[in-house]
Amino acid sequence: MPQNITLIPLPPYSPELNAVEQVWNWIKAHYLSNCNFADYEDIVDKASFAWNEFTKQTDLVKSMCARDWLVTM
Repeated sequence: MPQNITLIPLPPYSPELNAVEQVWNWIKAHYLSNCNFADYEDIVDKASFAWNEFTKQTDLVKSMCARDWLVTM
């Protein structure tokens, strides 16, 4: 582990600290809620489309993944 890295243990259940939880909630709210899926391939297609739409919004991605207490070098 590099000397300039400090590990900060997270509580066992802390979705507000986990950026992917916020991403998943946004994707569900904007693209996947109240959907019917024909089959597994349909799930993959719609989830992939939602992910691609999410990643196009770079300011949104940055804001969801930003942490005031996280300093990047």
